[in-house]
Amino acid sequence: MRYVFLVFYFFLSIHAKAQFSFSGQIDAEEWDTTVYLSVVEDYRKLSGIYTDQVIAKTKANAKGFFQFNGNLLEKDNRIYRIHIDKCSENQQEFNHFNGYCEDSMEFLFIANNTDTLELPASFDNQLFCLVESNNPKADAFLKIDSLKNEMRFAYSEVRSEASKKLNNKKWFKTFQDFGEQLEEPLAELAIYSYLSDRRGELHNFYLEDLRNNTYYAELRTRLEEEYPNSSYTNQYKNEVEADLFRIEESLNTSSRFSWTALLSVLLFISIGINIIFLVEKRKQKQTKTEDLKANLSKQEQVVLELILENKSNKDIAEALFLSVSTVKSHTNNIYKKLDVNSRSDVKSLFSK
Repeated sequence: MRYVFLVFYFFLSIHAKAQFSFSGQIDAEEWDTTVYLSVVEDYRKLSGIYTDQVIAKTKANAKGFFQFNGNLLEKDNRIYRIHIDKCSENQQEFNHFNGYCEDSMEFLFIANNTDTLELPASFDNQLFCLVESNNPKADAFLKIDSLKNEMRFAYSEVRSEASKKLNNKKWFKTFQDFGEQLEEPLAELAIYSYLSDRRGELHNFYLEDLRNNTYYAELRTRLEEEYPNSSYTNQYKNEVEADLFRIEESLNTSSRFSWTALLSVLLFISIGINIIFLVEKRKQKQTKTEDLKANLSKQEQVVLELILENKSNKDIAEALFLSVSTVKSHTNNIYKKLDVNSRSDVKSLFSK
């Protein structure tokens, strides 16, 4: 019987260890007493309250104390959110789920199925500013929020465009280094989500950084080692690969456009040069024929014009009241002075 109790106690102790307990204190008079616990599997939905993320809800007591416990969480670290607000679930006009309640508070943290976490009320009843947990990574998001506040202050000191660009570069690197120092890839994902947000001012800087910085491949390695089969790792890999593909496509499109533009310019220049060449050639030919005509007598010039009109010797003789033999004599003189041998040569020489 003694051994039976020992075995029972052993299994009971194992089961007791596989329990989580998240608790805290709120002002029950100021806030709605419903408290939500959500698991955040999509790091693009870190803020807000979404129906598909909620895994439990509870009511705070009259003193504002609330608690979640059980053994339904994952054994590995995940991102969780505790959320309170002033929106009533019974009033449909409020956008309570799938978005923000206008007046709400939330606390993001990292935990697993064996963690304890307490959120005691701090000075002046401020909520979710202190955290006590057996998981050293639980307060990572509080540290990230603190760094964001430092960044906002730095941006507000000088509001010029030049200052903004310098701050973008400085704080981008600062956030990456800070995330790596936290030694928790899930916290780094929160930073990555912030820096790569397409609606944010840092997105263009992120795309440029993604092309040249090995940080993103290193973060992928850390995720694959720590969370090999998680939705976080798969989401990150898919997003980075998609962004790299878009960057490559953009560069290829730009390159194709550049080559097309260059070929178009070269073609335009070539056509222009050919036109100029033809015009110059025509001018040279016209000058040459005018010089050749100047060597002819007036009578020979008249005969030449009629030859160019395809008149026969007989037609020319009748038109000029000359004999055919005289026309032949003028024609032979024209051939010699123009250095040609036939009527077709004459016509070719003076063709337009």
